[in-house]
Amino acid sequence: MRLLPLTDDRDQDRAERLRQLLDVGRALTAELDLDVLLARITTTARELCGARYAALGVLDDERQALAQFVTDGEEPEVHAAIGATPRGRGVLGLLIEEPTPIRLRDISQHPRSYGFPPGHPPMRSFLGAPIVIRGEAWGNLYLTEKEGPGDFDEHDLEAIVVLAEWAAIAIDNARLFGTSERRRVELERAVGGMEAARDIALALGGETDLDRVLELIAKRARALVDSDALLIWLADEDVLRLVAHAGNAVPSVGTEIPVTRSTSGSALRSGAPLRVDEVETGGLIVDPAHFGLDEATNALFVPLVYRGRGLGVLAAFDPVGRAARVSDDDER
Repeated sequence: MRLLPLTDDRDQDRAERLRQLLDVGRALTAELDLDVLLARITTTARELCGARYAALGVLDDERQALAQFVTDGEEPEVHAAIGATPRGRGVLGLLIEEPTPIRLRDISQHPRSYGFPPGHPPMRSFLGAPIVIRGEAWGNLYLTEKEGPGDFDEHDLEAIVVLAEWAAIAIDNARLFGTSERRRVELERAVGGMEAARDIALALGGETDLDRVLELIAKRARALVDSDALLIWLADEDVLRLVAHAGNAVPSVGTEIPVTRSTSGSALRSGAPLRVDEVETGGLIVDPAHFGLDEATNALFVPLVYRGRGLGVLAAFDPVGRAARVSDDDER
């Protein structure tokens, strides 16, 4: 939706802008992806007040500086030339220290102005409003360079304050949704872990065939971490012998790798999990193609330890359907 800046017909335009703000509020509170929401708020602020540039600064945990800075209106090459993200010094810091709306005719004339870094476009008029969530400052909206004749006026300030209030509601909503979604995923993984432990315990209680037990463990462990392939190696003197696998690996059972010259062996000797994020850049001592994983990209090795004795290694490769690498949750 394209927002209209204020024109000479003040009363009509103010009514139109209020209607737009209601529409904007409904649209913002429906967005649950926080990153998408921040970008949408920034663009909306720029269009609403007829500004050339807009930014949304997110405060750090101590609320003393900016931890994130979302911009709109800058060309990519200009954004790249500016360099590091502002930390909230100078005029930007005013809203951090005193979270109240501010309007300046010429930002460079303010006593707190630090000037701009090399490559930064010139800016004069300035408008800012805090985003306050549940009584605490969370971030700030910044607008600069009013397009067209004149500077930002009281109607612009009123509009950006209302937008900041809508933004606070929408951001809080998105954060709550993200928290509940993470808890849902964590709960599902916890339940999956308990189910895997139950299935394995039942198998151990009634199964005496070690190969079948290991096969079950491989399948359940692979499902638990949602990996492309999972392998179980057991120690046999100075080698690790592949005894079970699940997923897309196509090794021959009985494939061996040395304990002293393998990543799995390193995990076994240390007694601690070992994560490899870049298999393709030499992250593994033994080429994964040796055991049927020609296109592996990342891996997790967890030693199998019983009463202080290392018995083998469980190795998971490549989470399925996720852009991220092996996670802390996978390791746990």
